[in-house]
Amino acid sequence: MPSVGARRRKTRAGVVLTADMIVDTALRLIDAPGGDKLSVRRLGAELGADPTAVYRYFRDMDALLLALADRLIGDALAEFVPRDHWSDSLRDLAAVLRRSMRQHPRLAHLRAIRVTAGPHEMRVVDTGIGIMLSAGFAPADAVRHYRDFVDTVLAVAAVDAAELTPDQENAEQAAWSRVYTSLPAEGYPNVHLVRDHLPSMYNSAFPGTIDKLIQALIQAAPS
Repeated sequence: MPSVGARRRKTRAGVVLTADMIVDTALRLIDAPGGDKLSVRRLGAELGADPTAVYRYFRDMDALLLALADRLIGDALAEFVPRDHWSDSLRDLAAVLRRSMRQHPRLAHLRAIRVTAGPHEMRVVDTGIGIMLSAGFAPADAVRHYRDFVDTVLAVAAVDAAELTPDQENAEQAAWSRVYTSLPAEGYPNVHLVRDHLPSMYNSAFPGTIDKLIQALIQAAPS
């Protein structure tokens, strides 16, 4: 979260530095080639300001990264439109969160494991729990089901968003399409039995996982 009471100061270029400007610049640098090596020094150079100026708005880099994550949650939620049936709303919420994770892969792991406690995350938590309540779940169950839902969405989406080199991608695909399909029945009887279907293991688990989760919630819903 931005530091409280940060003073508005001009950069060397004469632009007034703000928390939003820092977040915008940091996000652009992270998304660019080599962005996995973001530093305060690099950020300061891009802003045209002394690197220490960042600390007038964010207590440390971790706080800045959480602010970035919260911004992306807000961007994703802006695309979400509630549907008539709560299960369709859940499916669409999962889709916008996944799309955001894939658009900004270098922040996907952070978003999957950290709580930002920022305004956008607060809004998506309120939205998600509201969907569970609209399904008729009691308060304690609504919280539990929302936790299971959002943690699953973020975890599987983070796997989808993971950056692999072309060689790594090819190796992954070859493992399922050639290596596993050629395992002998002797020693690997079950894998051998389903060998024609193993190439599908390379596909994303997201659609099937979210569908199973939502179907389980529909079965458990009181209404």
